[in-house]
Amino acid sequence: MASDEDKQNVSLIDDLRPRLRQLIKIDQVLVFCHSIDAATKEAIRQKANNEGDRSAVDLLVNAVTKEPHSPGWFREFVDALNQGKCKFAADYVGGGLIDPKKEAENDYCVRFIEIMSPGLLEMKTTEVCNYCFAKEILTREDVENIKAKTTNESNMSGARMLLDRVVRNRPGWFSIFLDVLYETEHKPLYKELTGCLDLSEQDSEEKLCSIQTEEPMEFEVTTREEPDGKQNWATPESQPMDIYSAAESSGPSQPASLPDSQPAINLDRPETDAGSSAQGSRIADIVLRDYQKEVAGPALDGKNIIICLPTGSGKTRVAVYITKEHLDCRRGAERPGKVVVLVNKVPLVEQHYLSEFLPFLKNRYKVERVSGDSPLKISFTQTMKQNDVIVCTAQILENFLERSKKGDDEGVELHDLTLIIIDECHHTQKGGVYNHIMLRYLKQKHKNTRLKKELKETVPLPQILGLTASPGVGKATTMDKAEAHILKICANLDASRIMTSDKECKKEPSKCIAMIETREEDPFGEVIKDTMLAIQTHAGLSPTCELGSQNYEQWVVQQERNAAKDGDQKVRVCAEHLRRYNDGLVLSDTIRMRDALSVLDKFYEEESKKKVAPEGEAPIQTTDTEQFLFDLFKDNKDKLGKISQMPQHENKSLSQLRTTILKEFTGREQARGIIFTKTRLSAIALTQWSQENSKFEDVGVKVAFVIGAGDQSDVKPMTAAEQRDVLNKFRSGDVNLLIATTVAEEGLDIPKCNVVIRYGLVTNEIAMIQAKGRGRAEDSSYILVEVKGSGVTEKEMVNEYRTDMMHKAIAKIRGLSQEDYGKRIAEFQLLAIMEKQMKEKKKKKKQGMKKVNPSELSLSCRGCNKHVCSGEDIEIIADMHRVNFSKSFCELFIQRENSTLKERHVDYETNGFIACKDCGLRWGSMMFYQQLDCPSLHVKNFVVTLQGKKISKCNKWTDVPIQFSTFDFIGHASQEVQSSDEEDTE
Repeated sequence: MASDEDKQNVSLIDDLRPRLRQLIKIDQVLVFCHSIDAATKEAIRQKANNEGDRSAVDLLVNAVTKEPHSPGWFREFVDALNQGKCKFAADYVGGGLIDPKKEAENDYCVRFIEIMSPGLLEMKTTEVCNYCFAKEILTREDVENIKAKTTNESNMSGARMLLDRVVRNRPGWFSIFLDVLYETEHKPLYKELTGCLDLSEQDSEEKLCSIQTEEPMEFEVTTREEPDGKQNWATPESQPMDIYSAAESSGPSQPASLPDSQPAINLDRPETDAGSSAQGSRIADIVLRDYQKEVAGPALDGKNIIICLPTGSGKTRVAVYITKEHLDCRRGAERPGKVVVLVNKVPLVEQHYLSEFLPFLKNRYKVERVSGDSPLKISFTQTMKQNDVIVCTAQILENFLERSKKGDDEGVELHDLTLIIIDECHHTQKGGVYNHIMLRYLKQKHKNTRLKKELKETVPLPQILGLTASPGVGKATTMDKAEAHILKICANLDASRIMTSDKECKKEPSKCIAMIETREEDPFGEVIKDTMLAIQTHAGLSPTCELGSQNYEQWVVQQERNAAKDGDQKVRVCAEHLRRYNDGLVLSDTIRMRDALSVLDKFYEEESKKKVAPEGEAPIQTTDTEQFLFDLFKDNKDKLGKISQMPQHENKSLSQLRTTILKEFTGREQARGIIFTKTRLSAIALTQWSQENSKFEDVGVKVAFVIGAGDQSDVKPMTAAEQRDVLNKFRSGDVNLLIATTVAEEGLDIPKCNVVIRYGLVTNEIAMIQAKGRGRAEDSSYILVEVKGSGVTEKEMVNEYRTDMMHKAIAKIRGLSQEDYGKRIAEFQLLAIMEKQMKEKKKKKKQGMKKVNPSELSLSCRGCNKHVCSGEDIEIIADMHRVNFSKSFCELFIQRENSTLKERHVDYETNGFIACKDCGLRWGSMMFYQQLDCPSLHVKNFVVTLQGKKISKCNKWTDVPIQFSTFDFIGHASQEVQSSDEEDTE
């Protein structure tokens, strides 16, 4: 595992990538990197030869920072830079003090040379080269390469390389280069650069100053994403020496235009604190576009607003700008400032921290990030005190606001904050964590109104900034309801205005609907349907809805619940198996038949394992119904397997998808695309299908999937780290086709895509807007693949209508007078507070029910109706986990290992599960807590009886209205120690 020092050094090198690309000469440095193996060195050299040094630097840096680190790897890299005559790069990496003023001046010089390059390419390259070598701003290797380039290609090519190498020197090279031009009789060029004809007219210091006016030159460059997910900002390397390539045209080279998705950046260096980086790493001032300035205006005046701009239009960058101005203003007034950036997904914490807030604020303010994956979540209060900007998941803040309210632990108060930024703020609705936070705000706001009237001191509240690409219209079917939906979100965020821009015109991707005819024959589906009919007959069930539909799934789930409540194991087990067959039927219309069969096969394999008792335990019973179901699948498995190998019966959606992908990737030199699909299973199966398709490989398709991190399905979720790894590969081009569930629709920083495909998936207008927003490339396409008769096209048309309705509703709201707007907002806020109060009353009433004696709670196995325990035996750990240590309970279950379950928490972990000895049904997890093995119960696996009445639906322990006793660690630990002592005595 990497040491803390190694991690810091890797982070430093990563932060300096833009600078290193500008300064490193691959051929001179690589020879001194002894820890890099020969094969990797050759790959780096090839990259440099084919695409230039700047492209190869990333490969070099990746090789240097790759784990495991060899001892002294960092020192070796610094030495290699020095020995390779890249001393300016060594200064940055090695921690040499770099004067910020000289650094800024050097950047101006580099940019100035780039702009003046068309004229400079006319120099006498060989002569200038010799003089530069004599004055030590070119190395011997540089000279040999430049002369070879001049001889083999042209004088201009050699001059281009000469300029590229000269600007990589330490500050001071510019004056030397001017001297060289003068001494080699390039006086017109010298005059063009200095404005003077004679060397005696100014000294070297004045020469440097002469390229700057009283007002600093402002060069706008674009930020662009790097393979590591970070952004390259404010360096001349953002416009690489390709300017020299383009400079052979007659006119002077101009700075590149800025894409709409990226705001401009001013190269002028801001003031820095005393604690700024010793390496002098650049932090750029953000220069907003006109439409961004327009939407930011009210927030800069301290007002609460919602910024509603399309995906890719720089909302987050505007938020960074507002954050900086907010903190600068408060610091100037000698008042403390504290900004919290709230996101609703763990990957967004790292994304906003690394790509946006840290790069632009780190030299002026302390920035930190906290999420459920971070150890800092324990000390969130302390982290808040020590930093100026905190990027975190909303639940973290809500947890600590609640702690403060209860007074049980040190928490956080709203008045500790001065600005709250809420990303994807359209989620500030009923039941959402954003809404919980904002309801606290609204209650305090209205309390302040009362305190003002009573001439009492009010509690300060933070400024609120909401960001969204689409507030949506909810379930609205009319303009009035759409308007009410958006106003309610504005009210929840206490927004004085919702800001949009008419100037920001983003080109919509071209849209295409690929309609697929239904199968003429579907023998695979017919076998599954026949099997389902046989199961229904066995269980005496008669559904009224179509097999393979969502209505059927809802029906069968309800049958399972009713049967569990009634103790009817035949119907319960059959209903569970029918649900799996229904999934298989749906999947066979989306992915390959053999993938659908694989899902069914895995389910029956897991069911069979449940019936295998551990060594030394009594056999687990298999009921007649279970045996019937096992035999039925076994009888049909071979038949399904043979059909799944017949391509003529495969669903036509895959053929259309294959054609679409080949068309998009063949017609573009560097294509990048996303396929959105409904389920995790289909995402994984489509990835495997793509990887096995040889035609895709021929056109350069490199595919990977990204799915959610929540553990809510049978498919193992992706961790946040795994998601980041895939997205980083997508950014770098190692992956160019991403197959994703809806997790990638919203918020995640996805690079520009040429093609976005929704594969039989349509949700709501917000998701449609988000998905379309992923197609940010100039020639992007938005393609909908649907089977005829599935209703997908109709849903898409409804979403488009609702999108239009949303834009009209926003325009109407923006047209309201401030008085009318304020009145409607106040009404919604009062309504929200009253609803909250009503919920709290119901909650207190429900808590009153929890005074019921735990002995009146009974749990029975959902699989065999066996009584398991009463509420008296259950204890609660960390107000979350219900465990049972009673001896009688421990005799009822068996333990099984589960290699896929490795959930690490603060002070406990789970790596196995417990199951019923009689029927094999899983009951919960075996949790290791403070050196004790604790059987933890999952209530969904039991039939719950309270005060003699069975509860039909009970998926969470919070659904059980009873208060369990707190976990008695001392008592259980004492028994464990005593048992151990007795064993030692024996």
